[in-house]
Amino acid sequence: MKLDVIKLDGGKAGSIDLDEALFGLEPRADILHRVVRWQRAKAQAGTHSTLTRAEVSYSTKKIYRQKGTGGARHGSRKAPIFRHGGVVKGPTPRSHAHDLPKKVRALGLRHALSAKLKAGELVIVDSLAMAEAKTAMLAKTVSERGWKRVLVIDGATVDANFALAARNIDGIDVLPTIGANVYDILKRDTLVITKAGVEALEARLK
Repeated sequence: MKLDVIKLDGGKAGSIDLDEALFGLEPRADILHRVVRWQRAKAQAGTHSTLTRAEVSYSTKKIYRQKGTGGARHGSRKAPIFRHGGVVKGPTPRSHAHDLPKKVRALGLRHALSAKLKAGELVIVDSLAMAEAKTAMLAKTVSERGWKRVLVIDGATVDANFALAARNIDGIDVLPTIGANVYDILKRDTLVITKAGVEALEARLK
């Protein structure tokens, strides 16, 4: 399938043939859900923790005599039934990551790209090359294009001037092709890919 290519300033730069295997699929929500869930689980810190009975800081002395008080018998103020006592079976630091086959991950990326094209939220630009790293200049260009929450994917490396100009503009994220992922693609309103990025994605996912 063909898609128009524009320059960064909005001018026309011809067209490009997009691979049907990457951009022509019928998006499947179940595959996208599996990949996003895998990504977010892997990113979760898992540092949640509570103090157990053995870790609570308190005296180990028996709190009162065993018999004759008219109350229940207790040996430690660290018991879970007391205020400030230890927590029973509370969360402990662990990894939330789980396995997902590489083929499913690659398929998820194909479906994410296809979903953006089908929704009309895919833009192909000729190049990101900028003569100067001017944030104001890029902000004006982004405003003229109507891009609010946008992910920009370049080739193997991102143009240095563009990266410098974009890093202080709210709503713009820039990634090289190797960093392209389902979660970042889906959560942005617009996906912008350079011609070099398209070629690199096709080489990566074939």
